[in-house]
Amino acid sequence: MFEGRRTVAEQAFVSEAVMMAPEDAMESAVREHARLVYRIAYSVLRNHHDAEDATQETFVRVLRYKKKLEGVRDPKTWLARIAWRVAVEHSRKRPEISMSETEVANAVIELRSQLASAEESTLGKEMAELLASLISALPGPLRDALRLSTIEELSPTGIAKVLRTSEASVRSRLFRARQILKEKLSALEGSYGNQR
Repeated sequence: MFEGRRTVAEQAFVSEAVMMAPEDAMESAVREHARLVYRIAYSVLRNHHDAEDATQETFVRVLRYKKKLEGVRDPKTWLARIAWRVAVEHSRKRPEISMSETEVANAVIELRSQLASAEESTLGKEMAELLASLISALPGPLRDALRLSTIEELSPTGIAKVLRTSEASVRSRLFRARQILKEKLSALEGSYGNQR
Protein backbone atom coordinates (compact mmCIF):
# COMPACT_ATOMS: atom_id res chain seq x y z
CA MET A 1 0.00 0.00 0.00
CA PHE A 2 2.89 2.32 0.78
CA GLU A 3 4.34 1.56 -2.63
CA GLY A 4 1.00 2.41 -4.22
CA ARG A 5 1.06 5.85 -2.64
CA ARG A 6 4.58 6.34 -3.80
CA THR A 7 3.54 5.47 -7.32
CA VAL A 8 0.68 7.95 -7.17
CA ALA A 9 3.04 10.64 -5.80
CA GLU A 10 5.55 9.86 -8.50
CA GLN A 11 2.82 10.02 -11.11
CA ALA A 12 1.68 13.39 -9.74
CA PHE A 13 5.27 14.63 -9.81
CA VAL A 14 5.78 13.43 -13.37
CA SER A 15 2.49 14.92 -14.58
CA GLU A 16 3.38 18.16 -12.79
CA ALA A 17 6.75 18.20 -14.52
CA VAL A 18 5.04 17.68 -17.86
CA MET A 19 2.65 20.52 -17.08
CA MET A 20 5.54 22.76 -16.02
CA ALA A 21 7.41 22.32 -19.26
CA PRO A 22 5.01 24.46 -21.33
CA GLU A 23 4.96 27.11 -18.60
CA ASP A 24 8.74 27.16 -18.57
CA ALA A 25 8.67 27.48 -22.33
CA MET A 26 6.11 30.25 -21.99
CA GLU A 27 8.14 32.04 -19.34
CA SER A 28 11.26 31.79 -21.43
CA ALA A 29 9.36 33.03 -24.50
CA VAL A 30 8.12 36.06 -22.56
CA ARG A 31 11.59 36.83 -21.23
CA GLU A 32 13.24 36.35 -24.57
CA HIS A 33 10.70 37.96 -26.91
CA ALA A 34 8.80 40.60 -24.90
CA ARG A 35 10.74 43.45 -26.50
CA LEU A 36 10.14 42.10 -29.98
CA VAL A 37 6.40 41.76 -29.35
CA TYR A 38 6.22 45.27 -27.90
CA ARG A 39 8.15 46.79 -30.83
CA ILE A 40 5.84 45.10 -33.33
CA ALA A 41 2.76 46.30 -31.46
CA TYR A 42 4.16 49.81 -31.19
CA SER A 43 5.03 49.91 -34.90
CA VAL A 44 1.37 49.30 -35.71
CA LEU A 45 -0.34 51.26 -32.93
CA ARG A 46 2.08 54.18 -32.38
CA ASN A 47 0.91 54.53 -28.80
CA HIS A 48 2.80 53.30 -25.74
CA HIS A 49 -0.25 52.23 -23.73
CA ASP A 50 -1.96 50.50 -26.65
CA ALA A 51 1.28 48.69 -27.47
CA GLU A 52 1.57 47.46 -23.89
CA ASP A 53 -2.02 46.22 -23.99
CA ALA A 54 -1.38 44.44 -27.27
CA THR A 55 1.80 42.89 -25.87
CA GLN A 56 -0.10 41.53 -22.89
CA GLU A 57 -2.87 40.21 -25.08
CA THR A 58 -0.31 38.52 -27.32
CA PHE A 59 1.13 36.60 -24.41
CA VAL A 60 -2.35 35.78 -23.10
CA ARG A 61 -3.13 34.23 -26.48
CA VAL A 62 0.17 32.36 -26.42
CA LEU A 63 -0.71 31.08 -22.97
CA ARG A 64 -4.05 29.88 -24.30
CA TYR A 65 -2.29 27.92 -27.04
CA LYS A 66 0.76 26.94 -24.99
CA LYS A 67 0.58 23.33 -26.21
CA LYS A 68 1.20 24.56 -29.75
CA LEU A 69 4.31 26.39 -28.53
CA GLU A 70 6.05 23.06 -27.97
CA GLY A 71 5.69 22.10 -31.63
CA VAL A 72 6.73 25.46 -33.05
CA ARG A 73 10.08 25.42 -34.80
CA ASP A 74 10.67 29.17 -34.68
CA PRO A 75 8.92 30.69 -31.63
CA LYS A 76 10.20 34.16 -32.50
CA THR A 77 8.42 34.21 -35.85
CA TRP A 78 5.32 32.59 -34.36
CA LEU A 79 5.14 35.27 -31.62
CA ALA A 80 5.80 38.00 -34.14
CA ARG A 81 2.84 36.85 -36.25
CA ILE A 82 0.55 36.74 -33.23
CA ALA A 83 1.75 40.17 -32.09
CA TRP A 84 1.12 41.59 -35.54
CA ARG A 85 -2.41 40.20 -35.68
CA VAL A 86 -3.24 41.43 -32.17
CA ALA A 87 -1.88 44.92 -32.93
CA VAL A 88 -3.82 45.13 -36.19
CA GLU A 89 -6.99 44.06 -34.37
CA HIS A 90 -6.39 46.74 -31.74
CA SER A 91 -5.84 49.36 -34.41
CA ARG A 92 -9.16 48.46 -36.04
CA LYS A 93 -10.95 48.80 -32.71
CA ARG A 94 -9.67 52.35 -32.17
CA PRO A 95 -12.07 54.97 -33.40
CA GLU A 96 -10.76 56.97 -36.30
CA ILE A 97 -10.85 60.69 -35.86
CA SER A 98 -11.38 62.50 -39.07
CA MET A 99 -10.99 66.23 -39.23
CA SER A 100 -11.72 68.63 -42.00
CA GLU A 101 -8.97 70.89 -43.29
CA THR A 102 -10.37 73.85 -41.36
CA GLU A 103 -10.49 71.81 -38.14
CA VAL A 104 -6.88 70.75 -38.66
CA ALA A 105 -5.86 74.34 -39.39
CA ASN A 106 -7.69 75.58 -36.28
CA ALA A 107 -6.05 72.88 -34.15
CA VAL A 108 -2.60 73.83 -35.46
CA ILE A 109 -3.25 77.52 -34.78
CA GLU A 110 -4.45 76.73 -31.26
CA LEU A 111 -1.41 74.57 -30.54
CA ARG A 112 0.93 77.25 -31.84
CA SER A 113 -0.75 79.93 -29.73
CA GLN A 114 -0.52 77.71 -26.65
CA LEU A 115 3.15 77.11 -27.35
CA ALA A 116 3.76 80.81 -27.90
CA SER A 117 1.91 81.73 -24.71
CA ALA A 118 3.90 79.12 -22.77
CA GLU A 119 7.15 80.52 -24.16
CA GLU A 120 6.04 84.07 -23.41
CA SER A 121 5.06 83.05 -19.90
CA THR A 122 8.43 81.42 -19.31
CA LEU A 123 10.29 84.37 -20.76
CA GLY A 124 8.15 86.74 -18.70
CA LYS A 125 9.01 84.85 -15.51
CA GLU A 126 12.69 84.79 -16.39
CA MET A 127 12.65 88.51 -17.16
CA ALA A 128 10.85 89.24 -13.88
CA GLU A 129 13.46 87.25 -11.96
CA LEU A 130 16.27 89.04 -13.79
CA LEU A 131 14.75 92.45 -13.08
CA ALA A 132 14.20 91.54 -9.42
CA SER A 133 17.86 90.59 -9.06
CA LEU A 134 19.01 93.76 -10.86
CA ILE A 135 16.77 95.92 -8.68
CA SER A 136 18.10 94.18 -5.55
CA ALA A 137 21.63 95.08 -6.66
CA LEU A 138 20.82 98.82 -6.80
CA PRO A 139 22.04 101.13 -4.02
CA GLY A 140 19.52 101.36 -1.15
CA PRO A 141 18.03 104.82 -1.79
CA LEU A 142 17.58 104.14 -5.54
CA ARG A 143 16.18 100.64 -4.92
CA ASP A 144 13.65 101.90 -2.34
CA ALA A 145 12.40 104.69 -4.58
CA LEU A 146 12.03 102.34 -7.56
CA ARG A 147 10.23 99.65 -5.55
CA LEU A 148 7.78 102.14 -4.09
CA SER A 149 7.16 103.52 -7.58
CA THR A 150 6.74 100.23 -9.44
CA ILE A 151 5.45 97.79 -6.84
CA GLU A 152 3.44 100.08 -4.57
CA GLU A 153 2.59 102.40 -7.49
CA LEU A 154 3.09 105.48 -5.38
CA SER A 155 3.49 108.91 -6.94
CA PRO A 156 6.73 110.82 -6.46
CA THR A 157 4.93 112.92 -3.83
CA GLY A 158 3.86 109.80 -1.91
CA ILE A 159 7.34 108.29 -2.18
CA ALA A 160 8.84 111.56 -0.87
CA LYS A 161 6.57 111.37 2.19
CA VAL A 162 7.44 107.70 2.84
CA LEU A 163 11.19 108.22 2.44
CA ARG A 164 11.12 111.64 4.17
CA THR A 165 12.89 113.41 1.36
CA SER A 166 12.04 115.96 -1.29
CA GLU A 167 9.98 115.18 -4.39
CA ALA A 168 12.89 116.37 -6.57
CA SER A 169 15.20 113.89 -4.85
CA VAL A 170 12.70 111.06 -5.50
CA ARG A 171 12.47 111.98 -9.20
CA SER A 172 16.24 112.06 -9.42
CA ARG A 173 16.52 108.65 -7.71
CA LEU A 174 13.92 107.11 -10.00
CA PHE A 175 15.66 108.52 -13.07
CA ARG A 176 19.06 107.25 -11.92
CA ALA A 177 17.69 103.80 -10.95
CA ARG A 178 16.04 103.39 -14.36
CA GLN A 179 19.21 104.51 -16.13
CA ILE A 180 21.30 101.93 -14.24
CA LEU A 181 18.80 99.16 -15.04
CA LYS A 182 18.71 100.18 -18.69
CA GLU A 183 22.52 100.10 -18.90
CA LYS A 184 22.70 96.68 -17.20
CA LEU A 185 20.00 95.22 -19.44
CA SER A 186 21.74 96.63 -22.54
CA ALA A 187 25.03 95.11 -21.38
CA LEU A 188 23.33 91.73 -20.80
CA GLU A 189 21.61 91.90 -24.17
CA GLY A 190 24.92 92.73 -25.84
CA SER A 191 26.74 89.85 -24.17
CA TYR A 192 23.87 87.47 -25.02
CA GLY A 193 23.87 88.65 -28.64
CA ASN A 194 27.65 88.02 -28.89
CA GLN A 195 27.22 84.40 -27.72
CA ARG A 196 25.07 83.50 -30.72
